[in-house]
Amino acid sequence: MKICKRLNIKYPIIQAGMAGGPTTPELVAAVSNAGALGTLGAGYMSPEDIRKVLSEIMTLTEKPFAVNLFLPQVYEKNEQQILSMQKQLNKYRQKLGLPEVSTVPDIQNHFEQQLNVMIEAGVKVLSFTFNEPSADLVEKLHDHGITVIATATTVKEAKNLELRGVDMIVAQGSEAGGHRGTFLNGEEEALIGTMALVPQIVDAVECPVIAAGGIMDGRGMMAALSLGASAVQLGTAFLTIKESGASEIHKSAILASKDTDTKVTSAFSGKSARGMKNEMMLSLENTKNLPPYPIQHMLTSDIRKEAARQGNKEFVSMWAGQASAMSKESTAKELINQLVSDCKNTLSSLSTDWK
Repeated sequence: MKICKRLNIKYPIIQAGMAGGPTTPELVAAVSNAGALGTLGAGYMSPEDIRKVLSEIMTLTEKPFAVNLFLPQVYEKNEQQILSMQKQLNKYRQKLGLPEVSTVPDIQNHFEQQLNVMIEAGVKVLSFTFNEPSADLVEKLHDHGITVIATATTVKEAKNLELRGVDMIVAQGSEAGGHRGTFLNGEEEALIGTMALVPQIVDAVECPVIAAGGIMDGRGMMAALSLGASAVQLGTAFLTIKESGASEIHKSAILASKDTDTKVTSAFSGKSARGMKNEMMLSLENTKNLPPYPIQHMLTSDIRKEAARQGNKEFVSMWAGQASAMSKESTAKELINQLVSDCKNTLSSLSTDWK
């Protein structure tokens, strides 16, 4: 497949760049060593931490891997809104034994520094979400021999990304876990399912399309490829993998989940994301005026970290896709081998049935 040749991988499988801890150096390297493309979710990491982790990954694999970054967004900082939210969040802090907070945090953007670290380290594949990279940024990365991947949740967004010169587009269906990559359309109207979104984007652009959202096994992989996708991207399936850095309560919740347990919410970060329903999510959703991303993300950060430390699943964000109930425990290599085997078997079965 052309995309495999371009990315220098054996299988058209990409592990999603899940920020916040799941994409450990061990996971990224294990995925790449197994013939797929591992991805470091570096969106929340400092430039110094990224440099350190990249070095660790490069000691564990000589295979290609990608890094995912969040493109900067324009947002309004309303101090009164923030202080009001801090007051509301203090009830969760109290339950966790955390001190109350009544200040406005200082929010810094390290995107340019993060980007420079990638270039200096010689990373060959960069993926972006939350916005569209400028044509100048794409050209700059191309000058350094970097393949650029970006995320679209609608046909309109995909067309815009192609105009910017990106090499590949992730078509993120509404089933996908974690944050939505929407940047042009309204978040509600951009909740298009993978089965409907992928073929429409494939027909609208010339560059390779990577299907994401609800793909957990070889059947889903075969379905995506039959819709015209050049590769698949899986996130939730890798959360319960041995090498994953997801917390134990996160892993346990996913392994015990059923099809109706996830919901798209802005409660934890101020930006739409799909995760496991819990007390904090459902309670905060009643708030009419949530601070935007990344402000809300910062405001809830101490609560989510402490809840994870205490093993309290009611006050932590646990991102997961709609097919989370299909998750299994295995190693990254075992998962990838199973995906490839099941995909081939599905194709063989279909070919036999239609003879």
